[in-house]
Amino acid sequence: MSGLLTAASTLTCPHGGSVTAIPSQGRMRLNGAPVVLATDTFVIAGCPFVPVSPQPCVLVQWQLPAARGSSTAAPTLTRDSVGFCVAANGAVQGSVLIHAADISVEGL
Repeated sequence: MSGLLTAASTLTCPHGGSVTAIPSQGRMRLNGAPVVLATDTFVIAGCPFVPVSPQPCVLVQWQLPAARGSSTAAPTLTRDSVGFCVAANGAVQGSVLIHAADISVEGL
């Protein structure tokens, strides 16, 4: 299994905005951080994307969670998961960039 994503994983939008995961559960943890699920909320702050009119990325919608490895009703996310950064008007701005994920799977 690829590295699982946790609330401590480092994610950004394609324009450099910071992605913050808001976990819905706290039971499943890796190295002290909650494992995040495809159904959790992921908000983006600091996206500087301003084409013709400002359309910064504000949230992530996961399209391809982990194929396996869910120990809850919602699928977990891994380094191989695909999520799209979305503007407030619903425009897809590009894929979320996963810079760091937890490679330890102890305790799951």
